[in-house]
Amino acid sequence: MFLFRSLKIATAALVAGSTLMAMPALAQGNRINIEQWGHANTIGGGQSGRGQRLTVIQDGTGNLSINTQDGRRNRAAVGQTGRNNAVDTHQCGSANRVGVAQLGRNHNAEVGQCGNRNVAAVVQVGRGGNASVSQNGSHNVVAIVQE
Repeated sequence: MFLFRSLKIATAALVAGSTLMAMPALAQGNRINIEQWGHANTIGGGQSGRGQRLTVIQDGTGNLSINTQDGRRNRAAVGQTGRNNAVDTHQCGSANRVGVAQLGRNHNAEVGQCGNRNVAAVVQVGRGGNASVSQNGSHNVVAIVQE
């Protein structure tokens, strides 16, 4: 009886602890680093506030990264190698920066920014790359390099 009750309490504590760990965390100054290797990996993330940092690295085929950041002075960097990978990233606010680097072939990059003093850079090395950047606001900068 004592062993059964102890096991029941331990199971309840484990379930409660794992539930608490699964809750999303929201805080100022978050730094997120994600690395994925292989085929058909997907990452979707969102951050809001000031000074958020997001780094995504994907190596393989058919990978997808969808990201959004709202606020000021946020930074996002996405790097993909392989083939048939895609990035869709959006930032809204002021003084935000995003960089996308894709090496391989048949990559797609879509970047959207709204606000003032934002910077976007897309570099694609390989065959069949497609890049699109749209910016709304003033004093924004964009650079697209395809080789």
